[in-house]
Amino acid sequence: MSTDTAASAAALPGLVLRPYAGEADLPEMVRIQNAEWEADGIGYRETVAEEVAFHAHPSAQFDPARDSVVAEVDGHVVGHARCDWVDTSDGLREYRSRGAVDPAWRRRGIGSALLAECEWRQRQLAATHDTAMPRILGTFAEGRNAGANAMAERFGYEPARWFLDMERGGLDADLPDLAPLPDGIDVRPVAANQLRTIWKADVEAFRDHWGGGDESDEAFERFLDSPDHDLSLWLVAWDGDEVASACINVIYAHENEATGRRRGWLESVFTRRPWRRRGIGGALIDRSLHVLAKRGMDTAALGVDADNPSGALHLYESHGFVVTERGTAWRKPMEVAT
Repeated sequence: MSTDTAASAAALPGLVLRPYAGEADLPEMVRIQNAEWEADGIGYRETVAEEVAFHAHPSAQFDPARDSVVAEVDGHVVGHARCDWVDTSDGLREYRSRGAVDPAWRRRGIGSALLAECEWRQRQLAATHDTAMPRILGTFAEGRNAGANAMAERFGYEPARWFLDMERGGLDADLPDLAPLPDGIDVRPVAANQLRTIWKADVEAFRDHWGGGDESDEAFERFLDSPDHDLSLWLVAWDGDEVASACINVIYAHENEATGRRRGWLESVFTRRPWRRRGIGGALIDRSLHVLAKRGMDTAALGVDADNPSGALHLYESHGFVVTERGTAWRKPMEVAT
């Protein structure tokens, strides 16, 4: 544990912050994250298999041995946090962190100790980076997690952007008619040897959006290893050999079982710049609703940047989606360690 956070940790007797110890930590980390979502009435759930895939491919931007922190009290895991960094579309290098605390251990300073530790680690890491980009610290909190939002404000962060979850119900009774695709655009079954091409198209399309992501080969390997991929749910629109647009759809069976829902996700909806404003994305959204309905889902969900520059929020509203959740991206200036 860093000297900067020793005092914070000492506020709760027996609290220790330690590095990630490998896959053996993941069951408790997943349990805590799911318990936090459940306590806040948020319908997300994750699995150990998902986290194994994510942690198995360290990259320059996220290396669990360096960037994951586990909080214990007397050897019992009570929280954890994750750090990473990205170069953002608005010209910043953002050092981000977020975490979860077991609801039974809330309001005891554990989240504050974890955030302080992440900030200390990020400043140390930033000091090793040779970049002229302005540097900032960032974190994210779901709207229903009042404690996380209050903590961000207390640490001097300010709201920078809002992200929304939207849902469209009634798939078992009310499906839209399918609009035709433009001439020259067709949807084909997805083959495994097309995954890198589709992933690259997704990454390219989202470079126009606020924030940033990990575009490394390791990030692609995480994408490949996702245990919830079902290529038969994906809808990819091609213009010859070029990916024009796609809806990467996912059904999280474990999430539905835990929450008693029948919900499918339009996990990534994108159209590359040369093919925008031609109705391709909307046509794929409607087709996705039909695909999810055929799999027994009654609700479709997706996430969107509230200020998306391509007008995605209005597009989704026009297809019957309504806002159900809201989260905040927080930022503050960063002083680099010397």
